[in-house]
Amino acid sequence: MGLAIKVKNEKVDKGYGSPKKGYKPPTSSSNTSLTNPRIAALLSFIFMGIGQLYNRQYFKGVSFLLLELYLLIFWTVPFQWAMWGLTTLGDTPQKRDGFTIVQGDHSIFLMVEGILFLISFLLFLWFYYLNIRDAYKVANKKEKGIKPNSAKQMFVNIWENGFPYILLTPSVMFTSFLTIFPLLFGILIAFTNYSAPNHLPPKHLVDWVGFDTFLQLFQMKAWSATFYGVFSWTVIWAILSTITTFFLGLIFAVLINQKGIKFKKFWRSVFILPWAIPQFVSILIMRNIFNGQFGPINRYLTDLGLNTIPWLSDPFMAKITLVIVNMWFGFPFWMVLMSGVLTSIDKEMYEAADVDGASSLQKFRKITFPLIMFATAPLAIMSFAGNFNNFNIIYLMTEGGPTNINYSYAGSTDILISWIYKLTLDNSQFAVASVVSILIFVVIAFFSVWNFRKTRAFKEEDMMS
Repeated sequence: MGLAIKVKNEKVDKGYGSPKKGYKPPTSSSNTSLTNPRIAALLSFIFMGIGQLYNRQYFKGVSFLLLELYLLIFWTVPFQWAMWGLTTLGDTPQKRDGFTIVQGDHSIFLMVEGILFLISFLLFLWFYYLNIRDAYKVANKKEKGIKPNSAKQMFVNIWENGFPYILLTPSVMFTSFLTIFPLLFGILIAFTNYSAPNHLPPKHLVDWVGFDTFLQLFQMKAWSATFYGVFSWTVIWAILSTITTFFLGLIFAVLINQKGIKFKKFWRSVFILPWAIPQFVSILIMRNIFNGQFGPINRYLTDLGLNTIPWLSDPFMAKITLVIVNMWFGFPFWMVLMSGVLTSIDKEMYEAADVDGASSLQKFRKITFPLIMFATAPLAIMSFAGNFNNFNIIYLMTEGGPTNINYSYAGSTDILISWIYKLTLDNSQFAVASVVSILIFVVIAFFSVWNFRKTRAFKEEDMMS
């Protein structure tokens, strides 16, 4: 008997009696519980945690299962109410019964609650997807004979390999509710009639109106004249304020970095002061300096026997004054930035240009200016976007004035962002303000992306990657 078994084993070892093609040897006891990844994923899709239980990860499976049970039991009804409020914005207005006010549905509160629940639901769907993916991956590993982690090993693995994700998860949560929520709220307001005097809760309900507010902004004369006028001045303002500060900073940087200039640190320190002082204070000082009645500039002109200049009371002069004041505040940043670029340029390039007989103007055109533009063009684009929404200098200097009788809720120097401020806080025209804010985003996003892709710095970085 023992001899027969020995002979049989020797035949197998030598290749005799080899198994047929497709034959699978019996698995060991550790591999008898093989699982199907698709079945595991399907089970987790049907209900969270069942796929993990199928994979014999009991702690994880029970945790997922209890989480979904908790959400289904305690949050199904509030979620349905929130979605009803978001879709309808309420159906019961506030009423007066004698001297008693009977509160109705508050449309804005219903919208806020609906958005919060919607964001939470999207986060839950993302977590649900991770649950399905986890069940599939674990089952796939078990199919290959890899033993899944126990509960203790899972926590150790999360702590060792998932620590960055643990730190990033709170940021995702805060970003969802502190950034995405205001954006969604602002966008959704544009598709309602939320405005004074007839659609302000709690006295009145707010309704979904689709694109009606967009059409009114472009077609209704009361709104379209204001929008086109303010928008055109906003574009002109952003271009002028960016170009003037950029090139004035370039001129001062080139002058200070000339070889014959002494006390360079002193000049840089003096010219950086306007940028270092809080802009809020400086703008109010400038407003008094350019005051048409008691400002020192007009006082000096009067003492010299000259006519006073309506710096802030004439629409055209007010715009010129804003550009001049912005130059004073903006050029130091560019001067310091470009001074750093100039000091980093290789001196051998200028020496080679001198050998070739290049003039100072030619060296500036062929060496200095291209290198400065290469380093500062992305920042110039960002500066344009910042000036497009430069609320401080417009509102603190002129408050959007002087008055323009052809505009609705806007003055002659108002830009879009200051017009939004007046529409919301002063006149409760929230729907129109929301539409304007969306258009600002579209314009700035399109301009920034288009210009970034045109800059040499962006192209070279894209090629290197």
